[in-house]
Amino acid sequence: MMLENEPSERIDSRALKSWFVSGLLIGIILFSIPAAYIFLIGPAWDLPREWGWIGIALVTVFTLWSAIIAPQLRIRFWRYEIRENEVDIQNGIFIIRRTLIPMVRIQHVDTEHGPVMRFFGLATLRISTAATDHYIPALSREKAAELMGEIAALARVSDEDV
Repeated sequence: MMLENEPSERIDSRALKSWFVSGLLIGIILFSIPAAYIFLIGPAWDLPREWGWIGIALVTVFTLWSAIIAPQLRIRFWRYEIRENEVDIQNGIFIIRRTLIPMVRIQHVDTEHGPVMRFFGLATLRISTAATDHYIPALSREKAAELMGEIAALARVSDEDV
């Protein structure tokens, strides 16, 4: 059963480039492990090189997934919407998750961005409740700041109503 009024807002399209670079960097770092096994550890301990090649194949598949395939799917399925009484977030690739966060439950909102996201002008909006944190990734830094102010103002008004 589908919920009505699915969230309409999408994350920034620059997320594809950011996630590609992040996936590639992680792949390069992971690649060093089986490469070290093949060229350093294997010969020193007289271990079979096949395990290292299997490791390289697995890292290659993982890198293709995390740098190319998963970003395309993530950007296709991520949705969010800020409403007067709630924040609506929908995400997932294989399992679609829909979260409604009542404004009265929001304790604080902040933004974060690492070096790759900062390079592409993106930020993640993190919404904290007493139970957990929710996030909306890969928003433009301007949009993230705007939403942070909007949610903070709506949460403050909701808090005064209680």
